[in-house]
Amino acid sequence: MTIREETEELEARFLDPKACLSGKSKGRAFREEEGEIRTCFQRDRDRIIHSKSFRRLKHKTQVFLAPRGDHYRTRLTHVLEVSQIARTISRALRLNEDLTEAVALGHDLGHTPFGHAGEEILREIHPGGFDHYKQSLRVVDFLEHDGRGLNLTHEVRNGIVTHSKGKGLIMPEKKSERSETLEGQVVRISDLIAYVNHDLDDALRAEVIREADIPKKIVKVLGATHGRRIDVMVKDVIYTSRATDLNEINMSGGISEAACLLRDFLYDRVYESQIIKGEFRKAKKMLKDLYEYYLAHVEEIFSAIPAEKKLNKNRMVCDFIAGMTDSFALLTYERLFLPQQWTVL
Repeated sequence: MTIREETEELEARFLDPKACLSGKSKGRAFREEEGEIRTCFQRDRDRIIHSKSFRRLKHKTQVFLAPRGDHYRTRLTHVLEVSQIARTISRALRLNEDLTEAVALGHDLGHTPFGHAGEEILREIHPGGFDHYKQSLRVVDFLEHDGRGLNLTHEVRNGIVTHSKGKGLIMPEKKSERSETLEGQVVRISDLIAYVNHDLDDALRAEVIREADIPKKIVKVLGATHGRRIDVMVKDVIYTSRATDLNEINMSGGISEAACLLRDFLYDRVYESQIIKGEFRKAKKMLKDLYEYYLAHVEEIFSAIPAEKKLNKNRMVCDFIAGMTDSFALLTYERLFLPQQWTVL
């Protein structure tokens, strides 16, 4: 028996009956031989961590555009915080922690530069529209490894494409709109817990809002500190989900209401504030100019790709822009559209 098989046997013995077992995965689009050491979900996690798109997350905006402060979140720190929260919940519920971690680390690989400003402008100008969760799936399926993709398991791919909620329900009422696995549902709810708390923390640090601005009901129900709010929400998810015998992953009514109130507060006072929107307008203008430039000079993007493998121009340009980091987008815009200084050697 290999170490992987021993691990799969331990999962079957100790995980909850409703957990997704590595040995019961629906598999990959392209069949591969199983490894001796790692389970399929462990291999997926490692493929994501070693991917180029994962490394680029360190230079992609969470809320504040190209932040210079050392302590502001980026997309990379966001997915790490989501992973930590999701793994805590999954372990407490005896779910598959490896599957949870893989989904959590991969859920935002398709996010654009400049956060939701980039997503909004690509949704407006790209003929096929744009959603970062669909782009995340496209990254792992097609864009990584020079068009070969990462060939992830069905369960990880499903968790990635069902993680997003926007202003919608924390957990969709229709089962068809939820992740097929409880582990994927854990990531969806952990994403909310992470971002409403760390975005609030960053907004306070940037002095966009003050502690006194936070609605008293939120403070009363969730707590007055960053750590306390996460603790309350995580424990509530664990105990509420256990009370349903894991028929679903969710929050209780009171905590869910307070979490949505906090999310709405952030939209009103932070994400859609005049300070942030002013910077977003600049970012959207920059990405729109870059999109139009590369649409007219698409050969500069994929000149090395054989003609028969090329997609339509808009799709290629959209993929290229979405993959940019904040810093690369700024440098590229400066090179293409701003006068360059002459130097004398």
